[in-house]
Amino acid sequence: MAALFLKLGAIGFGGGMAVIALMERELVRRRRLVEPDEFLHGVALGQLLGPFALNAAFFIGYRRHGLRGAFLAAFCFLLPSVSLVILLSFLYFRFHSLPALAGVLAGLGPVVIALILSAALSASQRVLTTWPAWVLGIAALVASLAKVNPALTLLAAGSAGLFFGPRILLGPRKPSAPRSPGPPSEKPAGSGLPPLLGVVPVVAGASTQVPALGLVPLVITFFKFGLVFFGGGFVLVAILSHHLVHDLQWLSPAEFLDGVAISNLTPGPIAVLATFVGYKLAGVPGALLATGALLTPALVLMTVLCMGYERFRNSERFADFMSGVSPAVVGLIASAAVLLWAPAIPSWRALLLAAAALGLLLRFRWHPAFVLALGAALAAFGAIP
Repeated sequence: MAALFLKLGAIGFGGGMAVIALMERELVRRRRLVEPDEFLHGVALGQLLGPFALNAAFFIGYRRHGLRGAFLAAFCFLLPSVSLVILLSFLYFRFHSLPALAGVLAGLGPVVIALILSAALSASQRVLTTWPAWVLGIAALVASLAKVNPALTLLAAGSAGLFFGPRILLGPRKPSAPRSPGPPSEKPAGSGLPPLLGVVPVVAGASTQVPALGLVPLVITFFKFGLVFFGGGFVLVAILSHHLVHDLQWLSPAEFLDGVAISNLTPGPIAVLATFVGYKLAGVPGALLATGALLTPALVLMTVLCMGYERFRNSERFADFMSGVSPAVVGLIASAAVLLWAPAIPSWRALLLAAAALGLLLRFRWHPAFVLALGAALAAFGAIP
């Protein structure tokens, strides 16, 4: 499991729903490690606080191996992006310029759109089986486009599920054989960690700046940010911009914008912007502590939710609530493709790449890593955008 989430964390470009699409393909369709309904429930619970892709990884790790698996999955999922941000932050503050990687990302955008659409299509075939479910899914899509908080959307959809029930929303369901989440592994699943952990010592003492403030105030500040981390990554960008640039003046406006760009150059959630800020203020210890402090409230909440899910998942009222949530999650996934369409598909060549990527994923079942590599290669040779 550690190796699997390391891989997902290393190829999870596009953030948010793009990573959810990768997880759905790898964990639900390819490996069948989690039931489709259960996966959608995990995505829904992860929308409440913090980066929902990381929360979904935590949920799946919990379902497979308990709390040990949950924290291992979250750690391995974050490790590639945090390590890369630390390395890029070192280069940025040493040479005062952004690494020349942005051009390659032009080829990843169309593939990310294809990944999101393939996940939405796959989930819709199971969940959107009645016209009321279609209404909920479309309503969630519209609400997302109108910038309604996803947690409020899912709460409303769950309330509809309590009112109508699963037979109306999801139709008659064939009983499925019970599945065991599998026994916890007795071996520490960490054999793939040392090579990536080696990135940290390389830059551990490389910051040329004396720490700007103590570690305790840094941790307290980012923990407070974590308590209000609702609504996804770009809400976090707005919060950090206001407080770090204007109120605390820890970063200049140009440094903050470059930090956002660096966080988008890496796989994983945009929450790794905290890694960049922490590195600027206190080197590698600051990067790690700022990231951990920002994510702690969300992971504590996910621990409570996962334990509650284990206890109440067989409750009839819980099933009613989730029967409304599942179609709404499909709508939220589809809305990500709509929101990202304009910046990701700037030309007819990008549109052709998105269509080809969707065909490779659905028809020929290519692994997403190879499709992402194809998009990056086309951009490197100037074919995209």
